[in-house]
Amino acid sequence: METQSTASATSIDENINLVKSTYDCFFRGDIEALLKNHTDDIDWEVYGPSEIPTAGPHRGKAEVQQFFQKVNELLEFNKFDVQQYIAQGDTVVALGEYNGKAKNTGKEFDSHFAHVVTIRNGKACKFREYTDTAAALNALT
Repeated sequence: METQSTASATSIDENINLVKSTYDCFFRGDIEALLKNHTDDIDWEVYGPSEIPTAGPHRGKAEVQQFFQKVNELLEFNKFDVQQYIAQGDTVVALGEYNGKAKNTGKEFDSHFAHVVTIRNGKACKFREYTDTAAALNALT
């Protein structure tokens, strides 16, 4: 029994470290390295209305790369702080907050977020973002 618990804890630690590594890549602006942490068939979705250009489903690495290009074109982050990681099995939830401004309007936005990442064979295969879409929409329009 103890071996299974240790293996499970190790797997959970590895999953959290993978998610942390992905954020580190994002903070450095190294999207190519970030994408290496994801499966080829990554299922990425940011919930929100279609008026938010980054919202919606993104399937596969090419679409996720386009997502990050849009984020870079539209937004400038002043703060992006992951405050807590919660992990169980193959799922890691990152809770935090960010603020910044929309480049096209100069309007600032603040939001808490929850990112839910599913790991398969050492890579992220599913990502979901839950955030204050009203704040994002207000900043972008």
